[in-house]
Amino acid sequence: MNLLKEIGNAKSVAIAGHIRPDGDCISSTLAVRAYLKNARPDIKTVVFTEDNPPSIFSYLPGYDQMNLTYEPKEKYDVFIALDVSALDRLGGSIWFFENADRRVCVDHHETNPGLGDVNEIKPKASSTCEVLYDTFEEQYIDRDVAECLYTGIVHDSGVFQYSNMGKHSFEVVGKLTEYDFDGPKIIRETFYEKSYIQNQILGRALLESMVFMDGKCIVSMVDRKMMDFYGILPKHLEGIVSQLKNTKGVEVAIFMYEIGTMCYKVSMRSNGGVNVAAIAGVFGGGGHERAAGVEMNGTYHDVINALSGEIAKQLS
Repeated sequence: MNLLKEIGNAKSVAIAGHIRPDGDCISSTLAVRAYLKNARPDIKTVVFTEDNPPSIFSYLPGYDQMNLTYEPKEKYDVFIALDVSALDRLGGSIWFFENADRRVCVDHHETNPGLGDVNEIKPKASSTCEVLYDTFEEQYIDRDVAECLYTGIVHDSGVFQYSNMGKHSFEVVGKLTEYDFDGPKIIRETFYEKSYIQNQILGRALLESMVFMDGKCIVSMVDRKMMDFYGILPKHLEGIVSQLKNTKGVEVAIFMYEIGTMCYKVSMRSNGGVNVAAIAGVFGGGGHERAAGVEMNGTYHDVINALSGEIAKQLS
């Protein structure tokens, strides 16, 4: 796909990612914004995202100009959906998606059925930002675009350590590092650095975790009472499930936090022996073989029992 060709003669473009945006989501939307400003400065571009996007990405160009209100309700010539695997993940931006004249979807989730009129979906890519790089014309990539793309790849690859980092992924990273931005600083300040409160909640989550299925699974949960006590938001819980996954002997790590009465946001990570995307799919979620998520209803134990049954099918 050549993104500019797909946009054609459009005069207005809306850009959005998924609800509860992560690093790849925020970075991909802002990368497209920066790219279009270079290639087609005549186009009206708007990036929609939900309130309280992660502030650790505030250094990215365009972060402070994102539309957090989904207003006004205007029709756009083209809507570009990024890192979104299902329509219900668009949140408040779905109105703009449904009313756009043309819809373009760029993603790397294997569960994405192809949401747009035209789709570029590469499940083997490290990130949506990597997929985007191949849709861009090099002459319109500058420091701002490169910094966004690099950030997205860093976050969705766990700083280049996940199995989704293939040869092409490293080639793209190599080309991006030729631009004048501080890559090590991005990694340190957006991936590893945590606030004191985040370290406290991580400690609580690890302390109160539980292993089951003969030590092949580990789970931890943060309820609304604990979140209120520490004054934290969902974005402050990033990284907990990955730390749980590092437990020796564990095949699947599960982290969940309460988002409503008997309703949980569940994140799963696999060390390779279990396809967690398939498990999430059973309950209406999605993701990748080694990283997936889903929202589930019931008590804490109801959720664990339901997930355990599906995990057991793959481990048996």
